[in-house]
Amino acid sequence: MSDDAKTAQWEADLAVVAEQFSPAMAERLRTFTASQAFGPEIGELATRNAYLALWLRPGLTRCERSLITVAMLVALHAQEELAIHARIATENGCTVEELEELIYHSTAYAGFPAASSGRSTIQQCFLDAGIISAKE
Repeated sequence: MSDDAKTAQWEADLAVVAEQFSPAMAERLRTFTASQAFGPEIGELATRNAYLALWLRPGLTRCERSLITVAMLVALHAQEELAIHARIATENGCTVEELEELIYHSTAYAGFPAASSGRSTIQQCFLDAGIISAKE
C-alpha cells in the first residue's frame, strides 16, 4: 500500500472512531500515533484491531466493554493502559461507583496486589481529570 493510501485509510479509520466514540478519542489516537519515534504504527493497529473490529460489535454496550477492558487491565497490571481506559470508561457511561465495585471484585479474582495497584492508578487518573476530589 502506498504512503498516500495508508494515510487515507488512517484518516478514514479515525473518522469512524470520531463518529462512533468521540472526536476527542480520535484526536488522542492521532496524537499518540504521530508522537511515537519507535513503532509508530501501534496506534493504527490498536484502532483497527480493537476499536474498529471489537468495540463496534453488537451484543455489549460501550460501558460493558469498558468494564471488561478495565478488569482485564487491572488483572494484567497494565497500569499505563489502565489509566487511559479508566478515563474512556467514564466517557462510555461507567460511573465511579461501578469502577470502585470492579476494583473490589478484582481482589478475589485478580488478587489484592493487582486490585490495589489498579485502584491507585484509577484514583490518580480521576484526580488528574477532576472526576473525583482528594479527601482532606
